[in-house]
Amino acid sequence: MIYTLTLNPSIDYVVHLDKFVSGITNRTTDEEYYIGGKGINVSCILAQLGITSTALGFSAGFTGEAIENGLRDQGICSDFIRLKNGISRINIKIKAETESEINGQGPHISEDDMKLLFEKIRKITDGDTIVLAGSIPKNVADDTYERILNIIAGKQVKIVVDATKKLLLNCLVHKPFLIKPNRQELSEIFGMDVKTEKQTECCARELMKQGAQNVIVSLGSEGAVLFAEDGKRYCSGTIKERVLNTVGSGDSMVAGFIAGYEQTGDYSYALRLGTACGNATAFSPGLASRKKIDEIMAKL
Repeated sequence: MIYTLTLNPSIDYVVHLDKFVSGITNRTTDEEYYIGGKGINVSCILAQLGITSTALGFSAGFTGEAIENGLRDQGICSDFIRLKNGISRINIKIKAETESEINGQGPHISEDDMKLLFEKIRKITDGDTIVLAGSIPKNVADDTYERILNIIAGKQVKIVVDATKKLLLNCLVHKPFLIKPNRQELSEIFGMDVKTEKQTECCARELMKQGAQNVIVSLGSEGAVLFAEDGKRYCSGTIKERVLNTVGSGDSMVAGFIAGYEQTGDYSYALRLGTACGNATAFSPGLASRKKIDEIMAKL
């Protein structure tokens, strides 16, 4: 079973305006609602690819119910811990002349709530995969990912980490199967401006020395490169199409890679499918559909 973890899921409320003017009442030209959260995005794309997963995390209030119902409507199994107080956050995405975001804080998560999550983590067993995606809410301990990985230490579990800075680095001791930084994130980790292929490879290889088995570096419009545990370097290009949405594109790439590797055990195919999923989401108003993924896959 593949488990995805989203500690702070959301409903993303996307509003379109011809022009946004501060200080007055603005009227939308269109509106969309999406279930948000990096782990949830991974589960949604896996479902499009016919791969079963279970979404873990916390939910609260009427928005939490909407998130769980939305996952159920997509045929995705969730096993969220329902919090007694607060509501799952609402994030506002403003699309006008430029794009702006207002992200909510989310509900308070107590140590007792975390213990309930840890009990669910203990049920993960050999052969399973866990995806730790996104940042840690402010009211949750910084070492939460490490505590989770300590629980499953010694089990034959594939670990996927899509996080930044220390949150990622502190997980490397657990030898994650996959991490997916981009060049900007590599620059932040290593305190240098990572621009060239050589710099990118040096940084990725260093992360592998620290424990990562496979490292995908997303290169935006240039595609992506995978430094794999077999010692090889795999590249995947991209196609030209109008970008409608960048939110969830990286999560889609992670999901596609996981699905591709689960199905074939082939790194080249897994990277190609991951790239197709990332592109398909970028070219869609929300997360990619299977139809769009297949369309892009045929062109790569």
